[in-house]
Amino acid sequence: MSQQPGKLIVLTGPSGVGKGTLLKLLLQRHPEVYLSISATTRPPRPHEIDGQHYYFVSHEQFKQMVAQGDLLEWAEFAGNCYGTPRLPVEQRIQQGQWVILEIELQGARQIQQTFPEALRVFILPPSLAELEKRIRDRAQDSEAAIIRRLQRAAEEIAAADEFDLQVVNDQLQTTLTWLEAALFLSQETASRLPTSRR
Repeated sequence: MSQQPGKLIVLTGPSGVGKGTLLKLLLQRHPEVYLSISATTRPPRPHEIDGQHYYFVSHEQFKQMVAQGDLLEWAEFAGNCYGTPRLPVEQRIQQGQWVILEIELQGARQIQQTFPEALRVFILPPSLAELEKRIRDRAQDSEAAIIRRLQRAAEEIAAADEFDLQVVNDQLQTTLTWLEAALFLSQETASRLPTSRR
């Protein structure tokens, strides 16, 4: 893959759809792919290392990065800002490396403007009912939080058609195989793949 030009791949989908699991398996099978590291204003958790899990910056530093156009995308969640630094992504792509961003819908829409040649992939649940089951099975959220997650998921799913490729995560291994084919086949071949396996 080193002889091919680099590429930016954006992975988006609602909370609970299995993006993180798919990404972890994809990176295990393709260690040459680089997972982009986000900058954030939130303080590091005990196990987190600056430059490995996140780039931890102050609110003032983050504002400067936004003002200078140093971020490909950014968003604010629960009082903290998160964003994708432009320079490390562009450097790796120039070196022929493939870079993956796992980001929310808001960020993916910004990438469409700041890096239009990116390949944007939306991971769908088999249904909203199945997504609700997965979120409830995790037993991490209050009832109010679950309702908020599902309302947001419905809004995000409605935007799936904005993306270059869509894949329904019903069976993990099948979805992973489909995703690998879509990402690592030639662009011409990938363009002939069905956009959804419903």
